[in-house]
Amino acid sequence: MHVLTVLDHPNKDSLSHAVAGRFMEGVREAGHSAELADLHAEGFDPRWSVADLAQFEDRPMPDDVLAEQDRVERCDVLCLVYPLFWYGMPAMMKGWLDRVWSWGWAYNQVSQHDASLQKSRTGILLIPAGAAPDVWETLELDRAMDRIWRTGTMGFLGITDKRICFLNGSTGSYERRVGLLEKAHQAGLEACD
Repeated sequence: MHVLTVLDHPNKDSLSHAVAGRFMEGVREAGHSAELADLHAEGFDPRWSVADLAQFEDRPMPDDVLAEQDRVERCDVLCLVYPLFWYGMPAMMKGWLDRVWSWGWAYNQVSQHDASLQKSRTGILLIPAGAAPDVWETLELDRAMDRIWRTGTMGFLGITDKRICFLNGSTGSYERRVGLLEKAHQAGLEACD
């Protein structure tokens, strides 16, 4: 099987980069192919523009969007890696979703209001988050965010097997970060299960 990992973090020395790397090591160790889409390194433009309106006018989408859509179409498993910012995804990842998962290619709410046009695939979110696990549990943040991403975002991406892994305490000790990287590695080993 083929796994596409889409990464949003500008710093190559970040925990998010390390998480993506460990995840892909696990994928390869399990005998599958892994591809990385490093949005910052590749210079992806997340800004939705007039050219992106082609989706509503029965015209071809911009070339950079078509290239990303081709990547997605080749994958059996889609993994998104990004740090949690203000209880959401950073602008680059949000822009990638906004532009790539376009009307007529990913969804059509007129004829299929609650479904994706994409093939069924596994989706994995690996999200480093600074808050400690007990803070998340007390405020029930994991439940709220899980529902938004599982029902909203992942529902329209054709994701039928939805796995969300909050890597809480990412700003903690070295040992804590090593543990989070092991979680990412295990997620890679199990990505195609």
